[in-house]
Amino acid sequence: MALLLGVSVVHAAETKRWTTTQANAWYAKQPWPVGSNYIPSNAINELEMWQSVTFDPARIDQELGWAQSIGMNTMRVFLHNLLWDQDREGFKKRIDTFLTIAAKHHIKPIFVLFDSCWDPDPALGPQHPPIPGVHNSGWVQAPGTKVLDDPSQYPQLEAYVKDIVGSFAHDERILAWDLWNEPDNDGGGNYAAQEPKDKFQRVEQLLPQVFAWARSQHPVQPLTSGMWHDGDWSKLGELNAIERTQLTQSDIITFHNYEFPEDFLRRVQQLRTYGRPLICTEYMARSAGSTVDGVTPVGKKLDVGMINWGFVSGKTQTIFPWDSWQKPYTLQPPVIWFHDLFNPEGTPYRQREADIFRALSAAPKGVVPANAVMP
Repeated sequence: MALLLGVSVVHAAETKRWTTTQANAWYAKQPWPVGSNYIPSNAINELEMWQSVTFDPARIDQELGWAQSIGMNTMRVFLHNLLWDQDREGFKKRIDTFLTIAAKHHIKPIFVLFDSCWDPDPALGPQHPPIPGVHNSGWVQAPGTKVLDDPSQYPQLEAYVKDIVGSFAHDERILAWDLWNEPDNDGGGNYAAQEPKDKFQRVEQLLPQVFAWARSQHPVQPLTSGMWHDGDWSKLGELNAIERTQLTQSDIITFHNYEFPEDFLRRVQQLRTYGRPLICTEYMARSAGSTVDGVTPVGKKLDVGMINWGFVSGKTQTIFPWDSWQKPYTLQPPVIWFHDLFNPEGTPYRQREADIFRALSAAPKGVVPANAVMP
């Protein structure tokens, strides 16, 4: 009995959240994380990216080469539970192929397991074409309403998390696991009628379990889920239950910010109180005030990892702003791109942005070289 008790205690200790010392020691070994949220330009969502008939290693190789050329070393990449349900071994082989391509370009991705944004009714198979002029018109949630509303399917979600994280738990080609993107997001777009009325309560119950499932596989990579709501993130007691789980269960703290540089700085100051490494896993909305020129050097100076939304303009159509759901840009494109850094043929949207990324990534952590800021 004593032996069994000792084993259970050791096992419990192994599955605890990283200490701040462990988290900071891990971060100290990494180069300054810089990259984009990535999906190939010929995929409208994560299902089209990963399904066997549309998985395109050649396109991924080409586009990650462009990322390497401007000094990027990470990409945030979305997975989906339905892909695992459909073909778990094939899906894992495609993940391995992606990791091989990424490693060739010295890029270590952050994989996202679940997502509460956009279409709540994902379906395997051919995906619909983009809605003309509309931002992210084909992106799908994971797990989606049908699964979220059916607790009998939660063991399948547990198996998905444990198998994906467990299969790659010691793979040094992966930077981190982002367990749930914006878990308390109400969806966005025109999908309100399809969202479950108790979505928040269901995610509130599931998110701690997802952390536990992933941690049970003893990954060498940190676990996280990013903050994104309004409010003072330094005041844990004033946050909702999902946000408290994000801040108390994440090994490293991640967050989203699409505001002006002064708001970005305020967010970093709030999160510094937790004493853990910080990575901004979504930023850059040019017409909203979040730009490469204005925010990325601030992140570098503060030693905050920076991952902007959007890499190559394509079927996600995220060059269009969020308000394109209300007023589609069908007659002419926006005055400036909202997201994305590259044209589909590989030329930068704006050469100055490419130069800033290259200059910042080449400098030591916390150092902003003169050629990364305007004189």
